[in-house]
Amino acid sequence: MNTSNDGSTLRESLHEPLRKRLQAAFPNGDLLTDPGDCWSYGYDNSRRQALPQAVCFAREAQQVVELVSLCREYRLPLVTRGRGTGTTGATVPVLGGIVLSMERYRTRLDIDPANRLARVSPGFTNQELQQAAASHGFFWPPDPTSAAVSTIGGNLAYNSAGPRAVKYGTPRDNTLGLRAVTGNGEILRTGGATTKGVVGYDLTRLLIGSEGTLAVITEAILKLTPLAESRRTLQAVYRDIHGAAQAVSRIMAQPATPCALEFMDRAAIDMVRDFSDLGLSADAGALLMIEVDGPAAGIDALAAQVSTAADGDGCLQVDVARSDDDVERLWRTRKALSPALRNIAPKKINEDVVVPVSRIPQLINGLDALAAQYGVTIVNFGHAGNGNIHVNLLVDPDNAQQMAAADPCLDAVFELVLALDGSLSGEHGIGWVKRNFVDRELDAASLRLMAAIKRQFDPDNILNPGVGFPAD
Repeated sequence: MNTSNDGSTLRESLHEPLRKRLQAAFPNGDLLTDPGDCWSYGYDNSRRQALPQAVCFAREAQQVVELVSLCREYRLPLVTRGRGTGTTGATVPVLGGIVLSMERYRTRLDIDPANRLARVSPGFTNQELQQAAASHGFFWPPDPTSAAVSTIGGNLAYNSAGPRAVKYGTPRDNTLGLRAVTGNGEILRTGGATTKGVVGYDLTRLLIGSEGTLAVITEAILKLTPLAESRRTLQAVYRDIHGAAQAVSRIMAQPATPCALEFMDRAAIDMVRDFSDLGLSADAGALLMIEVDGPAAGIDALAAQVSTAADGDGCLQVDVARSDDDVERLWRTRKALSPALRNIAPKKINEDVVVPVSRIPQLINGLDALAAQYGVTIVNFGHAGNGNIHVNLLVDPDNAQQMAAADPCLDAVFELVLALDGSLSGEHGIGWVKRNFVDRELDAASLRLMAAIKRQFDPDNILNPGVGFPAD
């Protein structure tokens, strides 16, 4: 493959015969080749950006098959994307080539209440699926923060979850089957419409989270869950992180599993104070937002059980919402955090690491030490119930000293996480941003097996080449 000095495939590769064949496969405005139009599909929610040579909008599986065939013939990278809400650069065409946008692939959104499942095309947003399922009394558990704009295809490609994963699981736990097009142009069907099945290898869960490196997902069979009759919201405030972490362990050890268990550390609380009237004690050093759901007849007992578990050493107060206004008041702190971060550090480095729940205090203490060592402000929040903490390094691009410290600080963060038996990513994926750290978590034997799997699915290495794994 011919490449320029910056790694981008040379634009002359998209010569006239290929352009005409693309136009035939993607008519009526479903092909972009002008650089000014293509730039909008050259970045995601990471810091990376690169110009694709063309952008194709698929509406059916046969178009994907034809595009894969063309990319194999011309040795062009093929990068599949939804709405570009990912944070790791996995949908950025770093090596040039063609971007395949699935946002117009919206042929099917069928809810099957009798079998508690949905059949969904990849271009529908998470929110659209939730609304359709809710009209039948169901929901799909994965609920990323970007649900209003992130697509089902993107949720599956990243295995994106959200707060409800603590009780209901991730896309891997809530997907029954897939239709996809592999890197050699074959249409693949995995799984089925049943919740049980042990025939062959589990290719469904292999494709989920593979970030477009094995196949292009064209349809999904998703497992739906009945909507709970009732819900209660609690806010627990602690003097320090140790009290909050001990409470998380107690909450997760009792029978009433919360449907959300969110965490904020002292740095996050102090940051929000400057942007919102929180009504929190000045002694607040950590905060848990907790939701429980279940039958209306027993919801108060469930809330009381969780409230008792949340109380303990270091707990300053536990509030239980009794009205919609109370719910809004309790969530105000958490909702104010993202705008505060955007205002203070629009170029922040956001990592979504995971550690065992019992090791959250060691993680936060270690992060505090790294912040002092490198002179970088670190703010932590996230999904405490499964140890998935969003670590935010607040760096100023105009501050040369901070920018010089950012990379070694991030390197040390990952070393700390792995030393605590954790993982580099819980739901954001690897992409280009974390790929050079992957061999610290995965051993050489695992990496060799994964490389062999990649070759079986994508023999010419056209599907998102370079994403997810260290360079050879």
